[in-house]
Amino acid sequence: MNADAAWACEIARDLLAESLPRRWAHTQGVARKARDLAPLLGDQAELLEAAAWLHDIGYSPEIAVTGFHPLDGARYLRDVAGADEVLCRLVAGHSCAIIEARERGLAEVLSSEFPPADACLSRALIYCDMTTTPDGEPVDISERLAEIRARYGPVHVVTRFTRLAEPHLVGAVEHIQTESRLVGLAL
Repeated sequence: MNADAAWACEIARDLLAESLPRRWAHTQGVARKARDLAPLLGDQAELLEAAAWLHDIGYSPEIAVTGFHPLDGARYLRDVAGADEVLCRLVAGHSCAIIEARERGLAEVLSSEFPPADACLSRALIYCDMTTTPDGEPVDISERLAEIRARYGPVHVVTRFTRLAEPHLVGAVEHIQTESRLVGLAL
């Protein structure tokens, strides 16, 4: 079983760089943020970085099956890549995916295959994802949520999901920012 960041980077590059270059740029930015959090996470830092590299691989046309990228990515990692169970759970649940899964009628499937991961790591992954633009640049969470909603439009399932998940997403980002300040980490 594997949760190594370099291994994860190679998988993400293979699945995203050519077919989805903007998603690849976002992924690289998310992984940079994860590396920045290393002092906060100690021995779990490598696992977070691996999850950051892999969180959006389910968008790859090569592995998309259900059209719900957290589930497709986690299944690929479990069934094809032989990834660590915790890593699969982080990818499956990233950025409040269970809320979007409910909107898509996939909540039972997602939660039965991939129970929730560690809350601290989950919050850290939310922070990394929700403070990175589609082009891999840092952004405030409110701007990120507005960009997602504008990209998908007012009636799309992803827009509905972001409205439902917003308190959880914002809370996770604020929690990581507070924890970082407490340990003297400048984000």
